[in-house]
Amino acid sequence: MACGAARAGKSDTAALELLPSAPSKMNESKPGGSQNPTCVFCRKNDDCPIKYGEKKTNEKWNLTVHYYCLLMSSGIWQRGKEEEGVYGFLIEDIRKEVTRASKLKCCICKKTGASIGCVAPRCKRSYHFPCGLQRECIFQFTGNFASFCWNHRPVQIITSNNYRDSLPCTICLEFIEPIPTYSILRSPCCKNAWFHRDCLQVQAINAGVFFFRCTICNNSDIFQKEMLRMGIHIPEKDASWELEENAYQELLQHYEHCDVRRCRSKEGRDYNVPDSKWEIKRCQCCGSRGTHLACSSLQSWEQNWECLECRGILYNSGDFQKAKKHTLPNTNVGITDCLLEESSPKLPRQSPGAQRKDLLRQGSKFRRDISTLIIELGFQIKKKTKRLFINKANIWSSALDGFRNQNFNPSYTIEIAYVNENDHFGKEQPGSKQEFLSLLMQQLENSPLFEGSLSKNLSLNSQALKENLYYEAGKMLAISLVHGGPSPGFFSKTLFNCLVYGPESTQPILDDVSDFDVAQIIIRINTAATVADLNSLINEYYNYLELIGCLRLITSLSDKYMLAKDILVYHVIKRVQAPFESFKQGLKTLGVLEKIQTYPEAFCNIFCHKPENLSTKILSDLFTVHTLSDVQALGFWNSYLQAVEDGKSTVTMEDILTFATGCSSIPPAGFKPTPSIECLHMDFPVGNKCNNCLALPITSTYKEFQENMDFAIKNTLRLEKEENSHFIGH
Repeated sequence: MACGAARAGKSDTAALELLPSAPSKMNESKPGGSQNPTCVFCRKNDDCPIKYGEKKTNEKWNLTVHYYCLLMSSGIWQRGKEEEGVYGFLIEDIRKEVTRASKLKCCICKKTGASIGCVAPRCKRSYHFPCGLQRECIFQFTGNFASFCWNHRPVQIITSNNYRDSLPCTICLEFIEPIPTYSILRSPCCKNAWFHRDCLQVQAINAGVFFFRCTICNNSDIFQKEMLRMGIHIPEKDASWELEENAYQELLQHYEHCDVRRCRSKEGRDYNVPDSKWEIKRCQCCGSRGTHLACSSLQSWEQNWECLECRGILYNSGDFQKAKKHTLPNTNVGITDCLLEESSPKLPRQSPGAQRKDLLRQGSKFRRDISTLIIELGFQIKKKTKRLFINKANIWSSALDGFRNQNFNPSYTIEIAYVNENDHFGKEQPGSKQEFLSLLMQQLENSPLFEGSLSKNLSLNSQALKENLYYEAGKMLAISLVHGGPSPGFFSKTLFNCLVYGPESTQPILDDVSDFDVAQIIIRINTAATVADLNSLINEYYNYLELIGCLRLITSLSDKYMLAKDILVYHVIKRVQAPFESFKQGLKTLGVLEKIQTYPEAFCNIFCHKPENLSTKILSDLFTVHTLSDVQALGFWNSYLQAVEDGKSTVTMEDILTFATGCSSIPPAGFKPTPSIECLHMDFPVGNKCNNCLALPITSTYKEFQENMDFAIKNTLRLEKEENSHFIGH
């Protein structure tokens, strides 16, 4: 029975809400006909949504199914839209599956109609869904919707059992024996968390995919993956408590009341006019006290303001000076004017989720650019410094050693010291942090951790996975951004969307496939002209399709698109699931991933696009000029920039910037310190990358100026490139 091929064709979108609120064409049977019709698959008339899924009857075709019986059947897949047939399963396909199942006998009850088969190789067991539950089979409501019989079902393996006494189920609190069985499951993230299977299933149905998580540590990713593996159905719906009308309406209320002791508004303390001096600003710490802008002498809504209670907490904690404050202007307003009314009531504190929604609504009022967002991330950097010893000939390994050092803290200020492993005297040279980060990002882009030409996706490198390098790569990228490094610029839109919206919500494209052979398979399938051609291709690539779980039953030519999509999703997303999860964890360093997910449009430009080409105007505006500089040399400098832009020089704009700062592009947060120019009596220019200072030579003619600039920049960069090229990748 080729149940694996058919099962591979199912889409995750088939896992709809378990109990949809809106009625559809599939209704419960009316009193006039059969009062309790039986399911065409399992032949049972039980109506138990938690065990069998919702029971639906199509009156037109006189057809009744349990949702789970339909979903887990081996020879059917979703070919229609969600509103067609039964949850996208067409009526004609359901009838064909019933006919197929009528020839198969259930190995448990010995009756025909066994539409579900064990996916284990060489296992011939078939059974009805209710019979499988009774015999403790496991049904996985994810991926290919696999089913496992009682001999081949997945189990939880615990290396050692140190539990001598019974432990409570963390949901119902009844004591259970802490031994993993079909009915008893353990949390994958908290070793002391044990559950009844039935308790978990009820909890999953009530919480839905957005709120189902470990009851101890609130982990959702690891917890949900394990529960899906062990056969817990997690419906793609909102939590039951979120569906109650106006259940949390009070959390959406904005506090609009002026609490300063002397309110200046003639219209009263609740008077609020946006974009005026009478707009109410809430406390930036607690959000439950407010002031009119005019009542606290705030010049704009963007200025920070803390209420008296929060200001006292900040002051007592020693962070008062660190917090950004507005300066009180020299007016007749006394200090007591800004004191709060003691009897002023407070609204309930907002939950973190409600606060985030509130911040997102406020964020839409002011456009956020990428430089501002990265500068905000940079507020985490402490004054305490950590020196990294970097070998330019081996940037990747020395950076890896530095970041893995137990004393390294990503929030410390980074100092760079360049060392040479061939120098027996151990001399150190002060280095540019931005140059180091720029070189590190180049190493990362060209490393085996990514595949593709310009727009890259994660690769599958078992050795890198074993050494946890994907996590380190994400961590490096996060540290580079927060500490002023360059734009990555090499991510594919698919990889970026996976990070922001999740792999399950991302559809890859053919350009994401870097493997030529796999790309050819997808192209040949998409261009198949007949069903015979398509089946011929499936036979040709049978072993490969079986290996990746993409075998499917072909009934029409249009099935080729779903088959090509399955291959694409597997190769680009599912194949690299482990590297992706590891990389994502690293990118959470310093809150970078959360910031990306909050402002995806701003970050997409620096992750998926290379910086704009430099021009004469950009470089002229970028470099500040020291006072008392030579006027003629500055004139030569401007002429030289124009000549380089016009292609009349052997160097490029990027070469000039690299020579002066170590970076070939302007970092999203800008340079620190600001690049500057000075003019000195010498023959050749000098770039001080630690200070981002370019010293220009003072010459008598422009020709001599250009020749000296070209010679120095070109040869300096060539020597540095040769020095770095001794180390090739990792």
